[in-house]
Amino acid sequence: MLIPSARRVWSWLRVDTGMTTAEYAVGTVAAVAFGAVLFKIVTSPGVAAALAKVITKALDVSF
Repeated sequence: MLIPSARRVWSWLRVDTGMTTAEYAVGTVAAVAFGAVLFKIVTSPGVAAALAKVITKALDVSF
């Protein structure tokens, strides 16, 4: 009776979990790009004025 090696038996059960280095790099670049776009949007004059208006209106509410 031939007993297969443990590596051969478990190789078909192996599941790739997590990310590889290349996937980490792509994910990091995408996150930084998204953050840069979001920063540009939030710091634009129109959005800054709208946020200031909302905050001022919220602080002027009388209870």
